[in-house]
Amino acid sequence: MDIIAATRHGKVRGRVDRSIASYLGIPYAAAPFGVHRFRAPAPVEPWEGTRDALEFGPTAPQRPYRPPLDRLIPDVDIPGEECLNLNVWAPQAVGEPLPVLVWIHGGSLRNGSAAMPLYDGRAFARDGMVLVSINYRLGVEGFGVFPDAPDNRGLLDQIAALTWVRDNIAGFGGDPGRVTVCGESAGAISIAALLTSPRAAGLFHRAILQSGPPHTVTRDKGARTVRAMAKALRVPATAEGFAGVDRERLLDAQDELVGRADPVSGGPGFHIVVDDDVVPADPPPPSVDLLLGCNREEYRLWFVPSGAVERVSRFALRLALLKFKIPGRVARLYRAGRPDAKPGVILGEMATDLLLRGPLNRLADSRLTDSRPADSQPGGSRPARTFFYEFAWRSPVLGLGACHALEIGFVFDNLRHGEALSGPDAPQPLADVMHRAWVDFTTSGDPGWTAWDTRRPVRVFDHPGTSTVLAPRQEELRAWL
Repeated sequence: MDIIAATRHGKVRGRVDRSIASYLGIPYAAAPFGVHRFRAPAPVEPWEGTRDALEFGPTAPQRPYRPPLDRLIPDVDIPGEECLNLNVWAPQAVGEPLPVLVWIHGGSLRNGSAAMPLYDGRAFARDGMVLVSINYRLGVEGFGVFPDAPDNRGLLDQIAALTWVRDNIAGFGGDPGRVTVCGESAGAISIAALLTSPRAAGLFHRAILQSGPPHTVTRDKGARTVRAMAKALRVPATAEGFAGVDRERLLDAQDELVGRADPVSGGPGFHIVVDDDVVPADPPPPSVDLLLGCNREEYRLWFVPSGAVERVSRFALRLALLKFKIPGRVARLYRAGRPDAKPGVILGEMATDLLLRGPLNRLADSRLTDSRPADSQPGGSRPARTFFYEFAWRSPVLGLGACHALEIGFVFDNLRHGEALSGPDAPQPLADVMHRAWVDFTTSGDPGWTAWDTRRPVRVFDHPGTSTVLAPRQEELRAWL
């Protein structure tokens, strides 16, 4: 059955299935090509009549993950230029305005889309919420640093999408005053920047960071990838120079340079840069309720399928310690706690803590001294709270364990579309518990366990049961200070 909703740009036609309404591929900004290429997002032109929102819209230009990740995280490629679009799932019958969860996908700022089946929002709508998922520009189009173009264009796209939510979500049954942003990996890194961006102030009221800490670089460092691509393409390192390159050739050059890089091993890539406009150099601490955490064995997504966990020798481990400037006392501590572990496991555990667990713990600790009222509370009745989690269930697929991105299928209560990572027998009771925690946090600001304090409580999601652990692995985490 079709259903009609109104936006400020025109009406859209969605579809109802089992009392859930879905509206797919709604543009929130103009197509970022032609005169709009390498520019800040421009407004959508209004349309006459009713626009079909029955199929996912175009995805941002990208190349798929390289093997073997392409089998574990299959990308969706939908051609077309109107890639600045979003999707909405909502209950068919709405009384009081419902809380809204906005999903920002990950993918190292160069991969991914809101059209991935794993991100289907039906379970959230089933549980009395409105779920919005968004596309944004990726790679050099969204995060390439040029002297003649705005920085952080992909982040500006996200802000434009959140502005659309503020202005239009009431027409879909959502409450624009109760918006939570949620993202994983690069999506969480983006949200960490949005938390302190003056451009995003007031557009959301709670935030969830899954496996992505605050991370920005200087403009000079951010421009290195563009300079390297310009050299390979033999064009000026300017937006004007890149705009003259065939898009497929540009994607080939981008993939050749960054396609083998990953967040753990490093390599050239794309980053959010400090620009003193969207991302300030000295940001204030965020004053919204925050749910954040990571997976116990993040590194295994990259180290296990590639064989790196087996290939890393003692000598290679020593070289990595020098490369990442890891003190010898830290390495000895990790070895002592894992006397039988292979060098690749030791390196992966340290990389996970260095890049994810440690920064997220520091972010949580930094909020202990900030007593400003939460933005989500009328009149500012209490300080903003922080809740920390760890996902610990181990996938049997390829020995991936509790790897990066594994938790997403559980959060979305969508295990069927997460089988590439979790296998066909992932525990539904764990998905029930984890999904409910995300629903409760979005609805009330309380996911169901003790807020972060000096005891450092962490909710551990595992099967057959979850638990709250105080200050897990603090000796290793303190070693990085």
